[in-house]
Amino acid sequence: MAALLKNLYNQDYSYLLATTVKKHYTAFNTSYFIASIHDTDWETKALKQRMRHIATTLGKFLPQKYTEAIDILKKTFSDMNYAYGLENMIFQDFVAIYGLDDFQTSMDALLHFTVHSSSEFAVRKFIIKYPKQTMHIMQLWAKSDNEHHRRLASEGCRPRLPWATTLQMFQKDPTPVLEVLNILKNDPSKYVQKSVANNLNDISKDHPQLLITLAKQWIHQTKIQDWILKHACRTLLKNSHPEVLEIFGFHHPQSLHIAHLHVPKRIQMGENLTFSFQLQSSKNLGKLRVEFALLFLRKNNKHNKKVFKITEGEYRVNKKAFQKTYSFQKISTRTYYKGEHSLQIIVNGVILSQSTFLLT
Repeated sequence: MAALLKNLYNQDYSYLLATTVKKHYTAFNTSYFIASIHDTDWETKALKQRMRHIATTLGKFLPQKYTEAIDILKKTFSDMNYAYGLENMIFQDFVAIYGLDDFQTSMDALLHFTVHSSSEFAVRKFIIKYPKQTMHIMQLWAKSDNEHHRRLASEGCRPRLPWATTLQMFQKDPTPVLEVLNILKNDPSKYVQKSVANNLNDISKDHPQLLITLAKQWIHQTKIQDWILKHACRTLLKNSHPEVLEIFGFHHPQSLHIAHLHVPKRIQMGENLTFSFQLQSSKNLGKLRVEFALLFLRKNNKHNKKVFKITEGEYRVNKKAFQKTYSFQKISTRTYYKGEHSLQIIVNGVILSQSTFLLT
C-alpha cells in the first residue's frame, strides 16, 4: 500500500522545521513546539489538517508582530527549500492564517514561498478579500522572469482548483482570470503552460462557449497556444462537443464503419475486459480521435458513462485494427456491480458501435 500523504508531516520534518527556525530566532522553544505539534490528536489529522495545525502552532511560538515572524520564516524557508516541496506549504498557510490584514507583506511572502513549493491555496484568501488588488498583483507576477511566479499567477486564480476554496466570483465572471492568462498564453515553461490549460479547463466547465470562442481566436497562431488549447479543451473533447472537435480537425466520420468488433459476452469481477475492432473506410481514415466508453452499472440499476481515449492521429490507410484492455480489478475510486454493462466505440465524437457484456 502506498504511503499516506499526510505522513509527509512526521517527526523528522517537525524536528528539521524547529531547528531551522531556531537558527534565525534563538528564543524559539524547539522541544515545546515539537510536543505541541505531535499532540494526542495528531494521528487522526488528515494532510491539510496537519498543515493547518503546524502553521497555527508556529504562530504561537514566533514573535506576535507579523512582519517579524515573516522575516524569520522567509529565512527558514530558504534553508529548507532544497529538500521539500509539498510539506513546505505550511509557510504559505501561515500567511493565510495570520497575514490577511497586511496585504503587501503577505504578497511578498507568498511570492517568496511559492518557489519550488506553491502558494496557490493561500493566495485565494487574498483574492476573496482583495479581488482587484490581488488580481492586479497577479498580472505583474505573470510577467516575472521566474516560472514559479508566473505559474502562481495562473494556478492561484483557477476557479475550480482541486482541494481549494472555489472562487465563485470567477465562476460567474472569469474576465479577470482571462486577463492574466492572456499574458501567459505563449509562456515558454511547460510548468506554466499546464497551469494555463488547467485554468481554461476549469473555466470551460462553467462557460464552455467562452473557451470555444477563445480557441477559435488562438488556434494555429503558435505551437505553444495550440498545445495549451488542446489540453484546455480536454473536457469538451471528452464530452464530444462538435464545435471543439471541428476546431482540432476531427471531422464527422461519414465514411467510417466498425468491422470485426470482438467483445467478451461475460467476464468475472477482477478480470480484464479485452476487446478489439477494426476501423474501415473506402478512402484514407484521416484524422481520428478514437475513444471507448464504458457504461458502468450502478447500485441503483442505472448506468454511469465514462469515456477513455484510445488514440489520436492522422491515418493515411483505409483500415486500422485496435485492441484495448480495461481492468475490473477493485480500486478505491470506483465500485463495480454485477450485471449488464455496455461498451461503446467512439470516433471523432460519434458512437459507431455498441456492445453489451455481463460482469459476474
